[in-house]
Amino acid sequence: MPENKHREGSLEAPTRYPIDWKSDKFNDPEDLTKELERVFDVCHTCRRCVSLCESFPRLFDLIDESPTLEVDGVEKSDFNKVVDDCYLCDLCYMTKCPYVPPHEWAIDFPHLMLRAKAQRFKQEGASLRDKILTSTDVVGKIGSIPVVSQVVNGANNSKILRKTLDVTMGIHREAPLPTFHSRTARKRISQKSESRDIAQKIGLFVTCYGDKNAPDMVQDMIAVFEHNEIEVELVKSEKCCGMPKFELGDLASVEALMRRNIPELLYFVDKGLKITAPIPSCVLMYRQELPLLFPENKDVAMVSNSIVDPFEFLISLHDAGSLKTDFKQPFGKLAYHVPCHQRVQNIGLKTKQVLELVPDSEVVVIERCSGHDGTYAVKKEHYDSAKRICKPVIKRITDAQVDQYLSDCPMAGDLISQGITEIPHVSSAFSILKTAYGI
Repeated sequence: MPENKHREGSLEAPTRYPIDWKSDKFNDPEDLTKELERVFDVCHTCRRCVSLCESFPRLFDLIDESPTLEVDGVEKSDFNKVVDDCYLCDLCYMTKCPYVPPHEWAIDFPHLMLRAKAQRFKQEGASLRDKILTSTDVVGKIGSIPVVSQVVNGANNSKILRKTLDVTMGIHREAPLPTFHSRTARKRISQKSESRDIAQKIGLFVTCYGDKNAPDMVQDMIAVFEHNEIEVELVKSEKCCGMPKFELGDLASVEALMRRNIPELLYFVDKGLKITAPIPSCVLMYRQELPLLFPENKDVAMVSNSIVDPFEFLISLHDAGSLKTDFKQPFGKLAYHVPCHQRVQNIGLKTKQVLELVPDSEVVVIERCSGHDGTYAVKKEHYDSAKRICKPVIKRITDAQVDQYLSDCPMAGDLISQGITEIPHVSSAFSILKTAYGI
């Protein structure tokens, strides 16, 4: 770790250090245990992050119920309970912890949890369920096969089969599971033949979720961009961004996916184009996590410098005076949930800024974790916790008396929708804009 030069009262922004995940120190169990004890002791004396997720209440309960009422009284094997409840949302690091670098204590709770996950994966591997849930390319390819998609979607909505999955696989019987489409986004877009005058161009990393599970969202996104005379060119071929494997601690698979995707994305970098993706987690993966895992890889750095959130790109057009504001229809009062992996990119509320350009419309912002967080809410042992985390989001939406609501993370939106029955759930902000434009 680089030497800290913390000055009391410093107003410097948080600093992230590269993750030396192939080093002996990173993979040393004894050194990990010492660091867990050190960090847990700091967290115990602070407790500022108690409301963020289940990891911190779990830690504090373990300490408060221990014989010594301190970290040294907690069984080392129980540290894994804290690790399991961390889904690497990064909010503690970016929004709460006062001891992140450049503070001399250099607390990086999420990446410490990543280290613990990586060590456990290296030692024990993963369960069949976790392997399946994080193998999004394989699952998506099979699930989007014609006829198979109908069977899978039917099974996902069958109480009997969901009960079987609950008992045999540990996938909670009530957890929202994605819908699979045989007419994927790539198939739909490849069928287009319309030619138009284009002022600019951007590269699109479609994502495995956008392609197989949310093709309507991708189509709406492209429609909004093309309405603004932005040509969208799809990455020629792509694999998962690696975030699910990252959350599992399978860093070797993350590296393999990186080596597969980066050369494809460099095509856009070499042409001087920006790159975007419809899922915030995928943007964050290229923007932050891969550069920290592979700090010496110049290609990764170039892609990181070129990738943008789609609404970050749209608001930049507006700032330059080139975003069209020929809106024809207001959307009323809208509750907008900001996903964790978008918040920690430190770009501001770009989706809100774009939506507020629509006249006679109002956006109520909800900056709180939904509890879904990748595969966390799907797992039998975590679903109830995810629902508990989601309750304040649901309450904010219902109390706001809005006409409709959405999340920039479609998976978060699906979990939120389980607690709301009377307010329409809009699939994406792109859908709102498409309707507002009248296209």
